[in-house]
Amino acid sequence: MALTFGLVSSVAKAADCEGGVLGTSRVLAIEPKTTPRIGKPFPLPLDSHEVVLTFDDGPRSMTTPIVLDALARQCVRAVFFVIGQNAVAHPELLRRERAEGHTIGYHTWSHPLLDRVPPNVAEAEIDHGINAVERLLYGEGEPAPPTRFFRFPGLATSPTLLDRLAGRGIITFGADLWASDWRLMTPEAELKLAMQRLNTVGRGIVLLHDTKVQTAAMLPAFLEALREQNYRVVAVVPAP
Repeated sequence: MALTFGLVSSVAKAADCEGGVLGTSRVLAIEPKTTPRIGKPFPLPLDSHEVVLTFDDGPRSMTTPIVLDALARQCVRAVFFVIGQNAVAHPELLRRERAEGHTIGYHTWSHPLLDRVPPNVAEAEIDHGINAVERLLYGEGEPAPPTRFFRFPGLATSPTLLDRLAGRGIITFGADLWASDWRLMTPEAELKLAMQRLNTVGRGIVLLHDTKVQTAAMLPAFLEALREQNYRVVAVVPAP
């Protein structure tokens, strides 16, 4: 099948998910006590050809809707690690992510590299982002989930912060592969790079950015390539 690229917005109808799409093969609930850190070098229990799709840095008005539309057309659930100040700027997109069945994770308030600041400053930055997002998602009648997912900006971890987050029941995500979409490239080049890396490892957590125009344009072809090559998407959720 020929792969095309573009920023065409189209949401799938429920009936479109009955067949001929990638879909979400299963849901994996994560316990903070048994799995406080996941992603290389702490692998998830994934079978061959199973992937978890994750997106960092959003939401962004120009690109996040395109990403959500592509996921909806293929009936795929992902994890969005959102920046607090971007969520405040685009609460409707944050709420859409949750309403469409995606998992909401946290990515600080403003995306600093946390290994370059004192631990107390870093933890305050993490909490600022968490609190901002949860104020938008959960009302007085609905408590926030007790288990939270977090990803360090730039994957810039520190042993002190990793231990502190684990002690609070916050699960820290890494990644097993990425498309390096922080570098400027064409959607075609990004697709080739992502599939080469995925086919090398055969499974794992894929890190993308829903703020990148090239990724939004590439995603429909990427999802179709996953389907054609018999990959299966696993939705990851916090254990209740």
